[in-house]
Amino acid sequence: MIKLNLLIVFALLLQPCLASDNFTIYLVRHAEKQTEGKNPRLTPCGKKRAEQLATLLSVANIKSIYSTSYQRTMSTAAPLSRKQNIAIKNYDPRELEQFALHLKQLKENALIVGHSNTTPQLTQLLSNQKIAALSEKEFQTLYQVQFIEGQSYLTKLTQPLTCK
Repeated sequence: MIKLNLLIVFALLLQPCLASDNFTIYLVRHAEKQTEGKNPRLTPCGKKRAEQLATLLSVANIKSIYSTSYQRTMSTAAPLSRKQNIAIKNYDPRELEQFALHLKQLKENALIVGHSNTTPQLTQLLSNQKIAALSEKEFQTLYQVQFIEGQSYLTKLTQPLTCK
């Protein structure tokens, strides 16, 4: 009987530890951007996609939001930031290996907004899976990297949107 009670107590104490190690990171390229300028804004379609992303992730228990410092990435992250009252933190897209380590150590649900070259690269670092490059016209891909009991699981989702 004592062994059974100890086993139950151990299982109850261990459960929060396991649960706290489970988290999900969502990664997206910024939404549709205007074509002119070095730091372009989102198009009306891009703004619509950013709002749709905020709605999709509003139930994902996001604890942190990261973006590069560009206007198009910040604007993509902004609707979820406003909806969840979470400040957007900037990261350096030239330091992806360190950033991936930081995210893994943080162990919390997060949204990362990047670019066509950095988003697949960071997803690959987090998931340990080969990720195809994104074209300059691809804005609909949403990567979900789940960490469950120390293992990473990648799901590639599509965020469909028709703009007129």
